[in-house]
Amino acid sequence: MKTYFRLLSFAKPIEKFAIPYVVATLFAIIFNTFLFTLLGPLLETLFINDAPTSLSKVSSSIDFMGQFSEYIRHAIDIYGKTETLKIVCVIIVFTVLLANFFRYLSQRFMEDLRVHTLLNLRKTVFNNVMNLHIGYFNNERKGDIISKVASDVQVVQFTVTNTLQVVFKEPLQLLFYIAVLVSISLKLTLFSLLVIPISGFIISKIVKRLKHQAKESHESFAKMIGFLDESLSGIKIIKAFNATTSVKDKFDDENKFYSFLNRKMARRQQLASPVSQTLGVFVVVFIVLYGGTMILTGQGDLTPSKFLVYIATFSQVMQPVKALTDSFSGIHSGIAAGERVLDLIDTKPELVNIPDAKVIDGFNSAISFENVFFNYGDKQILNGINLNIKKGTTVALVGPSGGGKSTLMDLIPRFHDPKSGSIKIDGLNYKELNIESVRAQMGTVNQESFLFNDTIFNNIAFAKPNATTEEVMAAAKIANAHEFIENTENGYQTFVGDRGNRLSGGQKQRVCIARAVLANPPIMLLDEATSALDTESEKLVQEALNNLMKNRTSIVIAHRLSTIQHADKIVVIDKGSVVETGNHNELMNQNGLYKRLIDMQAFTD
Repeated sequence: MKTYFRLLSFAKPIEKFAIPYVVATLFAIIFNTFLFTLLGPLLETLFINDAPTSLSKVSSSIDFMGQFSEYIRHAIDIYGKTETLKIVCVIIVFTVLLANFFRYLSQRFMEDLRVHTLLNLRKTVFNNVMNLHIGYFNNERKGDIISKVASDVQVVQFTVTNTLQVVFKEPLQLLFYIAVLVSISLKLTLFSLLVIPISGFIISKIVKRLKHQAKESHESFAKMIGFLDESLSGIKIIKAFNATTSVKDKFDDENKFYSFLNRKMARRQQLASPVSQTLGVFVVVFIVLYGGTMILTGQGDLTPSKFLVYIATFSQVMQPVKALTDSFSGIHSGIAAGERVLDLIDTKPELVNIPDAKVIDGFNSAISFENVFFNYGDKQILNGINLNIKKGTTVALVGPSGGGKSTLMDLIPRFHDPKSGSIKIDGLNYKELNIESVRAQMGTVNQESFLFNDTIFNNIAFAKPNATTEEVMAAAKIANAHEFIENTENGYQTFVGDRGNRLSGGQKQRVCIARAVLANPPIMLLDEATSALDTESEKLVQEALNNLMKNRTSIVIAHRLSTIQHADKIVVIDKGSVVETGNHNELMNQNGLYKRLIDMQAFTD
């Protein structure tokens, strides 16, 4: 219940929707119940010859049916049976219209609540995902996150609002029906109501394992979504290695497991309704036998018309009972999905701004690493890094693969915090600064040229959404991208496709560089990615990178010898430590790791 009430909190302000829903539902139930009470007086007065006798019995009764029969009898005396029949039919039609009108209103208010809950829940989940630190996404399956945001949230909102609807409406409707039944025959009603606790006990046994199966089902669906995402992203690799069959088999295995779980859950859920209905039929048979015997033998004051109303009303009692049992069996899936969603919401980002964090509005002197250590889990990546990057200089990070260059680069925009030691900008410790203000001083061009499935214009203007057309074009020209953009189908309004797959590698890279140019930060973080490009594209991209680095502080993970040679400082990193520092000539004269890398042609020109 704790999970359910917490999920319900996303419906706030719930009173905005709940109060109108309660009022509309109450009127719908009143008119719906009133409709059944009209049946007995109508039959008794119009179609049973001994109506006056039965009326004399019921008129002394306190039940509503008897009073209404008396009114109809007076109407017959005044207008006659035919005119009275017309009057009763008009009342029935009017009652049906009102019952359905208020039922429509109640469903409309509940749908508003459902949409409102879904909006709040999905917004909260997505916002929290966007606030999480980079390291979280290295340890979690992307498909699992997508499944929680898309599928699980949908299950949760439907279950929560549907249960809220059933918990109020169905018990209230049940009470109104029971009131009518008790007014007709207390003895019959006491026996007939035994079906409800018996039915509830049996159904609780049937659906006992539903929550565990529902959790397995949600996790299996998340695996399929993740596998689908990987397969679409790596479709070229799959086809290149003729792995289509094995990939299809792997997906099919998970799909079969997911379908098997859903089938088992459906069978359990579907069993609940027939059980409650079967028990209800047994009770109806007993009522017919017992009540019919009372009428035929003349025992008690039960009349044929009352008996018909009793049976008709009791047949309606099973509808709210069925709705309650269906809701009880379905809520397990919603709670299981809710626990997964709340687990994501409860995940706190490791990097948060401290209270009153300082905001920096520029870069004036240097970025410094002071005895920085960093671990991924138990694996130590950086060991006591000491490094000073002065404003206006170009620093190249080089070294063997896996030495820690990318990790060091990720620490600069504070994607992670070091395990120990400190990183400072202009003498201010990162941990005392507003994270967003630190990142605002930096632009990034990654090794993977990531573009959003949007227009070229919007991709360049991503870091500056209010940029003018002239500003975007100017950035594209600096990045050597303007010419190819003008030659595309719709120029700057051309869509680049998923991850930019409608552009070549060199074109994507130049659009990314244009994006960084437009942001115009004082510090550039560059992971050169020219090695996989053709000669012409490589030349254009390298020229664009050189333009980007002008008059800026640049930290580069270098793959080109020309970039390294022109760097103000070269930092050689091996096994998480800075082993050499200097310019190209100084390091060549040291005859250390840097010279060995050059001699092995580890860098291209």
